[in-house]
Amino acid sequence: MAFDKDAFLTALDSMTVMELNDLVKAIEEKFGVSAAAMAAPAAGGAAGAGAAAAEEKTDFNLVLSEAGGNKVGVIKVVREITGLGLKEAKDMVDGAPKVLKEGMPKADAEAAKKKLEEAGAKAELK
Repeated sequence: MAFDKDAFLTALDSMTVMELNDLVKAIEEKFGVSAAAMAAPAAGGAAGAGAAAAEEKTDFNLVLSEAGGNKVGVIKVVREITGLGLKEAKDMVDGAPKVLKEGMPKADAEAAKKKLEEAGAKAELK
């Protein structure tokens, strides 16, 4: 039986964040690897980039400050932005202030912030 990459990627695309998290944990246990250990050297290299990188910020974190009066609309927008399931998105909105997404390009972050504000929420970029 041949491995079907397209079917695997389609299955991954339909998973919730919680299901993906469980999959990563299972892969870590099965093969004795750690996704966090692979990311640590990259973070260390980025920290040593110097003051030039700190002056011109290119990646932004989208923070939901307040849900506002239209929580249902805000939950819909949070689901659209993050790809979370209904329960996870509701928990994020209920737990505001929360970081919705990290490391977003400026244009995407501003568009997402605008969508949240149009839905009645208060959001900020950090």
